[in-house]
Amino acid sequence: MTPTKWWHYVLLAIIVSGLSILALVAIAAAIIYPSLPSLDALTNYQPKLPLRVYSEDGYLIGEFGEERRAFIDISQVPQNLKDAVLAIEDRRFYQHGGIDTTGVLRAIKNNVTGKSHEGASTITMQVAKNFFTPPNGKRTFITKINESLLAIKIERTLTKDKILELYINQIYLGQRSYGFAAASQIYYGKTLDKLNLAETALLAGLPKAPSGYNPFINPKRAIGRQQEVLRDMYRFGFLKENEYQAALKQPLRFKEVKRSRDLSADYVAEIVRETLYAQYQDEIYSSGLNVFTTIRRSNQEAANNAVREGILNYDLRHGYRGPEAMLDLGSLQSDDDTASNNKNPLDNALDEFETFNGFIPAIITNATPKSIQAHTKYGDDIVISGKGLSFVEKMLAEKDPAKHLLKAGAVIRVLKTKDEKSADAWRIVQLPQVESALVALDPENGAIRALVGGFDFNRSKFNHITQAWRQPGSSFKPFIYSAALEKGYTPATIVEDAPLTFSASETGNKAWSPKNYEDGFGGPIRLRQALTKSVNMVAIRVLNDIDPIYAQSYITRFGFAAKDHPPYLTMALGAGSATPWQMASAYAVFANGGYRVKPNLIAKIVDHNGKVIMTTKFDHASNGAPRVIDARNAFIMNSMMQSVVRNGTATKALKLGRSDIAGKTGTTNDHIDAWFAGYSPKQVAIAWIGFDKPRSLGKGETGGGAALPIWIKYMETALKGVPEVQMRMPDGVIAINIDPSTGTRDEGGIMEYFYHENPPPLVESALPPLLEDGDESGFNPAAPSQPQRLLQPEIILPSSPPGKHSQTGPNQPPNTDHTDAQGHATKLLNSN
Repeated sequence: MTPTKWWHYVLLAIIVSGLSILALVAIAAAIIYPSLPSLDALTNYQPKLPLRVYSEDGYLIGEFGEERRAFIDISQVPQNLKDAVLAIEDRRFYQHGGIDTTGVLRAIKNNVTGKSHEGASTITMQVAKNFFTPPNGKRTFITKINESLLAIKIERTLTKDKILELYINQIYLGQRSYGFAAASQIYYGKTLDKLNLAETALLAGLPKAPSGYNPFINPKRAIGRQQEVLRDMYRFGFLKENEYQAALKQPLRFKEVKRSRDLSADYVAEIVRETLYAQYQDEIYSSGLNVFTTIRRSNQEAANNAVREGILNYDLRHGYRGPEAMLDLGSLQSDDDTASNNKNPLDNALDEFETFNGFIPAIITNATPKSIQAHTKYGDDIVISGKGLSFVEKMLAEKDPAKHLLKAGAVIRVLKTKDEKSADAWRIVQLPQVESALVALDPENGAIRALVGGFDFNRSKFNHITQAWRQPGSSFKPFIYSAALEKGYTPATIVEDAPLTFSASETGNKAWSPKNYEDGFGGPIRLRQALTKSVNMVAIRVLNDIDPIYAQSYITRFGFAAKDHPPYLTMALGAGSATPWQMASAYAVFANGGYRVKPNLIAKIVDHNGKVIMTTKFDHASNGAPRVIDARNAFIMNSMMQSVVRNGTATKALKLGRSDIAGKTGTTNDHIDAWFAGYSPKQVAIAWIGFDKPRSLGKGETGGGAALPIWIKYMETALKGVPEVQMRMPDGVIAINIDPSTGTRDEGGIMEYFYHENPPPLVESALPPLLEDGDESGFNPAAPSQPQRLLQPEIILPSSPPGKHSQTGPNQPPNTDHTDAQGHATKLLNSN
């Protein structure tokens, strides 16, 4: 038929053009389809899952990755979410073959007529785009053809449910979250199965424009999009009328989770990250590995609270320094910029102040001597009164206006207490200048149970447990005394507590006249008492006698490096360098009876499929761990450090009501560092407090005053419900009654422990000149020297009937009647 009218030509042109386009598309498809990429990325889907770190009992500590992801199997996806996604994105998903021709024609019609503006992209096409088109790449006609052909290929290869699973896990939803499972945690702080219909609908609306519909940035647009999703669900039969109306009325409560976690242990997570990064580099951030540490939630929370309370109490003792800043409330209220963004001007002013460890920034809006009204960073208007003002009472009562700094406009820090119903639910605090740290481990296998490396990881990433090399002070003395036991000393050895002076050549630095903490000198004193009271002069005399070079070698048994503890007499007072990590490992040797266990933080590593790919093999005391000191040495040192708790510098620990705890306080020169290193046979814990740039903590800030309370606070939880365990007295140790004044045998005296070959003398002898060259007479001429007993087996005492031995001379065997000696244990516990 020959065209005769003008519109015939137009129609013919349209038909020819359409056929030409179809032919071109067919040719392009024939050329492009064989060259389409392999679908291995889909059939063997390996999402870029972050590295996650957990406690031993399964609580999330932290995650590391460029993308926030959480894979969920299609069988676990709530039906509401599936329906919401299909209603708004691709309601004919289960009918089409990758390209929805009906949807394409509908979109063309609606766009041309202006009825609506919609696309025709299917879920399968979006999967093709997400997996095979570079992000932010240029979109061309060829790109569209590629994605359409890929969609057809995907449909021929995968099931519909698998395609929907890929979409639900791969789609970007804002806030660095990929997939609906991750977005649920980011926007609501809960899992998908915990979401209501209204919350689910909001998430389903995000794929179209994650930034535009971000509820944190554009809440009104996000809710409008959510209502559109609900309307489509009702319109296309996914919801009934009553369900639709109920969902529209459900409130939305967003909870931005900056770092999703169940347990605060950032320093632990960072150690794990560094450890794995050293081996796998950047691969760890998309590996999906799950690392289970040895940390236990109850222990870690107790450590967090103990360190924070220790720092708070230190600041309470030293006073409030004043507000962080002063703001003009009048100028804030009139600021046009803050008024234009519909945000409270006080909130804007607080944006630059970060929250650290629960210390929340707030602006005072009104202040009286009895109460303070303030507006917090999180929008709460609070009233602080009563005990909540105890830290600032002095400043509030200040008469001088120039010193009255707590007034309207002052930026302060507030802390919410546990008792939220109380009128004193808030208290004023301040960001500390001092730092503190605590580490705890199981002495049987070295498993780290709690680790707090500082006040707040986000404020300072410096880990004081593993990176802070500080002088341990008197907490190092037990290692010197342990060395002395191997040189023939005993807890009953009498040593002179008297003044000393050393030349520069003897100290390795400059002339030195050491002093005791309380300046005075007590004269002759037993070694046990000297450790109990932390007498410096005795520790120095003992070290001088056993030889600093020998002691330097001996301490390496505990894991210390000789280079960190120069062989000078100052080593007796802990003038070397050690980290709390090292101290915990070293004290574990005393706690477990003489074995050196390696501190371990990683228990196992599991891949994202749940397969265990690495398990740490723990060496246990008496089963794999090497013995480094004689069991007798560990037993006697444990007994001596128990005396430190019972009647020495750590008596505050008696509040725990346990008889199986032991330890040693430590305070360095000028009160720069304060330590307490202590343990029970089931847990070793080291507490430290000091400034990053070393300076005095202040008068009276000793190990017993500043660090010990932190240790006690932690142990109150760590040892709760743990039965008391008394260390078994090993073979080769004998208990003999002695005169507490002379250290000689006395059946009516107090009980003391000895190596069986080093009994106390029968009669008092003059003190040997311990500091004179060439004199090795010591305190017991008959006692053999024992410089090296690293692997000495336990000694079996020769059998003999109990009773008194004849005492014809100083070398006679001692009384080995343990029953009689142990019957006098109470005397020892109450002795000085």
